[in-house]
Order: sequence, then structure tokens, then C-alpha cells
Amino acid sequence: MRLRLALALLLCAAAAPAAAQDRLPSAPYAYQQLQDPAKEAQAKALMETLRCLVCQGQSIADSDAPLAGDMRHEVRSKLAAGESPDAIREWLVARYGNWVSYDPPFDGATALLWLGPLAFLAIGGWLASGRLRGAKDEEEGGAT
Repeated sequence: MRLRLALALLLCAAAAPAAAQDRLPSAPYAYQQLQDPAKEAQAKALMETLRCLVCQGQSIADSDAPLAGDMRHEVRSKLAAGESPDAIREWLVARYGNWVSYDPPFDGATALLWLGPLAFLAIGGWLASGRLRGAKDEEEGGAT
């Protein structure tokens, strides 16, 4: 009797992962391609310039995140409906913000993003020149 109970519990424990459900619904449409090769090439080119909002380091063309799959589906369905890639990009930027684009426009919100590297380079050059001037002054002062 105990052996049967132990076997039943063991079987239930082994079957639990198989019965577990994923929290996110699957998106089988996310990997479907357009029938027109020219439109599919446009879709791929556009998807490679759009950032996955989940992964943030990958484009929606490369990401396996469900949200990226939904975004790929939107890009393909809008292209199939006759919209231009620029119109689709504008729609995605309006929906998700400038963050979705790998090439955000220059405006007040992205000024630090565009000018920050130049500012850090200028500060580094200024500090290095001051350090070199100080070393040169010490050599001249110590030689006399």
C-alpha cells in the first residue's frame, strides 16, 4: 500500500512540469514571412533598425522575446497593407517612444545622448593636457 502511494506521488511529481503552462501566449504568427520577397526584404531592413524593448541590446529581427515577435508581426502586417517603412517607423516611435529606434532624432530629450560622448572627450582632453603641462613644468623646474 505504501509502495503504491509512493509511486503515485512520484508519478504526480514527475508529471507536474509537463502540465505547467507558460504565462505568455505563444505567437506563431511572429515568425511568418511575407509572400512578396521585396516586401520581406523591406520588413527585415526595418526590423534590424528597431530595438527590442525587452532585450534592449538586440533588434526586433534578432530577439526571441514575445514583444519583439508582436512587433515583427505589426511591421509585416502594415507592410502587407501597403504602408511605407517610414510610416511604420513613425507609428512605432509614436507608440513606444524614441527608444525603439537605434537612430533617435536629435532633440532636447536626446541631446545628452548625442553630445555626451563629445563632452566627455573634451573633458578628457582638457584633463590630459593639464596633466602633461604639469609634468612639463616639473621637468623644467627640476633641471635648473
